Amino acid sequence: MEHLTRFDSELVSAATDQSRPVVREGVLEVPGEIALHHGGRLTGVHLAWRLSGPANAPVVAALGGISAHRRVYGDKPAEGWWGEVVGPGRALDASLVRVLSFDYLGGSGETTGPRPGEPFPSVSTYDQADLLLRLVNYLGVKALHAIVGASYGGMVALAFAERYPDRVSEIVTISAADRAHPMATAWRSVERRVLRFAADCGRGSEGLQIARALAMATYRSQEEFAARFSGAPRVGEQGVVFPVEEYLFARGADYAARHRPEAFLCLSESIDLHRVDAGRIFVPTTAVAVREDQLVPVSDMRRLVARLANARLHEISSVYGHDAFLKETAQLKPVFAALTGSIA
Repeated sequence: MEHLTRFDSELVSAATDQSRPVVREGVLEVPGEIALHHGGRLTGVHLAWRLSGPANAPVVAALGGISAHRRVYGDKPAEGWWGEVVGPGRALDASLVRVLSFDYLGGSGETTGPRPGEPFPSVSTYDQADLLLRLVNYLGVKALHAIVGASYGGMVALAFAERYPDRVSEIVTISAADRAHPMATAWRSVERRVLRFAADCGRGSEGLQIARALAMATYRSQEEFAARFSGAPRVGEQGVVFPVEEYLFARGADYAARHRPEAFLCLSESIDLHRVDAGRIFVPTTAVAVREDQLVPVSDMRRLVARLANARLHEISSVYGHDAFLKETAQLKPVFAALTGSIA
């Protein structure tokens, strides 16, 4: 029997104050062995999750990229990985819904993931969808009001909609199509090769910094980089350092301090393994495409919508490219308002 093994005492006490949102957080133990989509098997899986919002409100699952985690938002916009967009009174208004999220299988959070020197099976977006279903069942939620997924989270939303159409009323997929674009796979393949080479040399953390720096170069647009990093280089202790180089490797170092190399390899691969059958997805879907997105071209999003049975396309422009879902609050607000309009 699946059961909760841990509660955060502060979060539980919040439930007794009716003037505050109810926040529940825990780790679910999955009994026995689970079979994964690509043939692997895992036992003793732990699933770390968080549910926050008004008691008895509809539940919206909010899922992000491979570096996202279960804390979607907090009291301030700077708290949580999507705090600028999600929260009470924000674009996705958490005063109207309960927001559910979890640490991904294979990631760096408290959900089961790879450890140094230990083999770990390939993980599919279908596997993440299966774990989300287990969590929904445990919480006693008959059907999710919606899944809002961005980047990898949008892939998981599509996988869930294909497998469990009766358990979600609608989905929003932002910068995520039915499969990865080959050019994006090319970039990520190089990132993974760099990281594996560094790990073989005993420098896994440094390899992760470099891999993440390369990834960051694909997340934003040419226009943003031109506006921010056209200044002259400086001469440092190790030679010439360009402004964009300094930015990328600072972000890489920050990422490497918070994530494990093995988790990056696992979930980066999971993105490129992603393939769902759009022709079998009948759940109402809103697809948000960013015209400047280098990783998920707008043409891929248009083809996805053409194959879906019940979908609409919402196109936006943003200098933030693939990262637009983290920044473009005003442009995303109409999409989320359509989700919550019937609730309000």
